Amino acid sequence: MMFASTQPESGDNKWRRQLDKFAKENQQELAALFWGLWLENGDSQGTIGIDLQPTPHFVYCPKEAIEKLNNRVENRLQEILGIVENHKPEVEVVMIGIGKGEIKLIQFAPQPAPPDCFQQVGKDVNELLELLEQRMQEQLN
Repeated sequence: MMFASTQPESGDNKWRRQLDKFAKENQQELAALFWGLWLENGDSQGTIGIDLQPTPHFVYCPKEAIEKLNNRVENRLQEILGIVENHKPEVEVVMIGIGKGEIKLIQFAPQPAPPDCFQQVGKDVNELLELLEQRMQEQLN
């Protein structure tokens, strides 16, 4: 499992540790949601994001928005853009955590793979969104 960060760990980055913990504890459901949304939209809406402000919720991060941000930060997000562009949705989950004016890449290859997680969890996208947003609000506040 890989959780890349754009900033070194500091006291202000508690949200990064919390997001890592949340992703690890909810891998199956996150993979199921990721795959369900992929089936509905592919990458036409952008990358799935977890926005922590004002309360944790899911958003889409359009590729153009990530590219604009990358330009504003002197191409320091180039690696994240490459990962987002080249991920294999049937094998790995890629999401972007957004908090405190910074972003964090969430990337992992669940066992079983995302399509199998979606089948095994047995919930539709709306049920998964509701379940995970409730867990986020409990765990990430």
